[in-house]
Amino acid sequence: MAELELPDPEELGERRTRAWSRRVALTTAVYAVVLAIASLGGNNAMKEMLLAQQEATNQWAYYQAKVVREHLNRGNKLLVETSLAAPSSVPAAERAKYEALARTFADEERRMVADKREIEKAARKFERLRDLYQSKDPYFDYAEVLLQIAIVSASVSILAESRPVFWFSLGLAVLGALLTLNGFTLLVRVPFLHAH
Repeated sequence: MAELELPDPEELGERRTRAWSRRVALTTAVYAVVLAIASLGGNNAMKEMLLAQQEATNQWAYYQAKVVREHLNRGNKLLVETSLAAPSSVPAAERAKYEALARTFADEERRMVADKREIEKAARKFERLRDLYQSKDPYFDYAEVLLQIAIVSASVSILAESRPVFWFSLGLAVLGALLTLNGFTLLVRVPFLHAH
């Protein structure tokens, strides 16, 4: 009869520990991938927020320039109309030129008012975009923090051979992944994450 050799219990425990450590290390690599995605999302949200703010600022500066031109045209129109109202101040031969000039200033004033409406719409659109990206950014920030803590906790769980620490890291990673997903989609608004 062949002799049956029983495995060494210590060797089996060591194999189990190595297999568990490899699984935790692989899981930690997944955490790192999600962290990279959260970081990319956060960087893009911040960049888009700053670009939208810059564009809104540019539009409002353009709007202000139109306001100045509108007021200049209105002032010039009023000066010409005042001159026309005093018959002695404008020679009869020049009256038609003054009237045409007053109409030109009035037309320019109306054009500035119309231009301002379009510029205001564009500025408000960029402000809405800025606010949208500003709303997304905190989700990515908190996701990054949770995922970094999850990576450290998973590493500690390998060193300490502690399954509870690993489950803690997994909980943090899942929460970080959900925050990352929410940063992209804004499906749920967490009140304390929004400044306004």
